[in-house]
Amino acid sequence: MLESQGYQCPYCGEQVEAVLDLSAGDQEYIEDCSVCCRPIVFSLHTDGQDWTLDVRGEDD
Repeated sequence: MLESQGYQCPYCGEQVEAVLDLSAGDQEYIEDCSVCCRPIVFSLHTDGQDWTLDVRGEDD
C-alpha cells in the first residue's frame, strides 16, 4: 500500500512530498531532498495501517 506524506526538509525548509510503501513494515532509509539535494534520513514506523514518519538531517 502506497501513501503520500508531505514533510519539511530539515536543511532548506522547503515542503516536499514523499511516497511511502507501508507494506514493507518499519523502515529507515536515506533519500536526497529534491530541492537542495542534501541527504535526509526517513524513519517510517507502521503496522500496515497506522504509521508515523520522522525526517531528520543526516548529522542529527
